[in-house]
Amino acid sequence: MDVIMTTKVDLASMNIMKKLIENFGFKETDMVFDGNPVYRNGKTLILTTNDEMIYYDNLDKTIESQLGFKPEIIAFASRHSSKQKLPALTTHVTGNWGKAMYGGKDGSLAIAVPSAMKLALLKMNELNDLGWTVCYEATHHGPSELDVPSFFIEIGSSEEEWVNDRAGEIIAETIVHVLDNYKRVKFKVAVGIGGGHYAPKQTKRALETDLAFGHIAPKYTHPLPKEMLIKAIKRTVEKVDAVYVDWKGSKGETRQLAKGLAEELGLEFIRD
Repeated sequence: MDVIMTTKVDLASMNIMKKLIENFGFKETDMVFDGNPVYRNGKTLILTTNDEMIYYDNLDKTIESQLGFKPEIIAFASRHSSKQKLPALTTHVTGNWGKAMYGGKDGSLAIAVPSAMKLALLKMNELNDLGWTVCYEATHHGPSELDVPSFFIEIGSSEEEWVNDRAGEIIAETIVHVLDNYKRVKFKVAVGIGGGHYAPKQTKRALETDLAFGHIAPKYTHPLPKEMLIKAIKRTVEKVDAVYVDWKGSKGETRQLAKGLAEELGLEFIRD
């Protein structure tokens, strides 16, 4: 079973959930999760919790204990917040390169599913008639303690955007498309190093080439210890083919570490 995770405390999450139910045939079941009704369409369930999703470590285990199954993948339908209030449609995997400031554990990474995030990026870009930014975000926030693949897909970045009907429709359609297709596609998979939080170079590569990114470590997380780069490769559900470095957007120590690690592991090294 696939899970779309939503929360009552998030306006964007509720917007997306509403569009999924209205437009994509999800029906209420007699199941309950965290005290809330569960909706189903085929092998996909919409679950709702009552608190912020970024703090929901071990969600997969909670689902198994409450509903009796371990999900194959979790898509978190969420808001994105930023001081710039940039209207945006974003996707990313969760985790903390260092200290956990917003959920998850220190130095802990969730399991990335690059094919799903790339499909999300492509579909959001295709459907985007709002003129908003479509991009990856770097790996950040929780939950990081999950033993199944997961990704966040978000409407940003202020209340005006979170409740936008069209944005809700775009994300709902994108989630359905991703869950229907992510196992059927094969891309070249890379771990991304460097750049800003909104990963402009990685986003451009993913939109224009066959490259799909898992974890992305932006410049503000550098320098990175070698064990975290190895963890980023291991915590990717698909085989990692390459280490990609935004060269000017990385600190010298980290870009040399990334280059050396690629050689050591026999991975392609991509310098941009």
